[in-house]
Amino acid sequence: MQAAELFDREVKPLEVARRLRVSPKSAYQWHQLWRVGGAEALASRGPSGSRCRLSPRCLEKLTAYLEQGRPRTAG
Repeated sequence: MQAAELFDREVKPLEVARRLRVSPKSAYQWHQLWRVGGAEALASRGPSGSRCRLSPRCLEKLTAYLEQGRPRTAG
């Protein structure tokens, strides 16, 4: 919500990009969303990308391996 606060203070998108360390393109997209829908339009919608394809069992094993702190050898 930092971007919305900056836009509320009439900070330009290029300056928002610099302050928040994002690309100018992202800042301009956020600015457009903010102008149309306000701060709510900038709220996170959760992680993007494809969903995890590991089975619950594989996720459990991965968690156990990571907690052990040692690499697993193939085999």
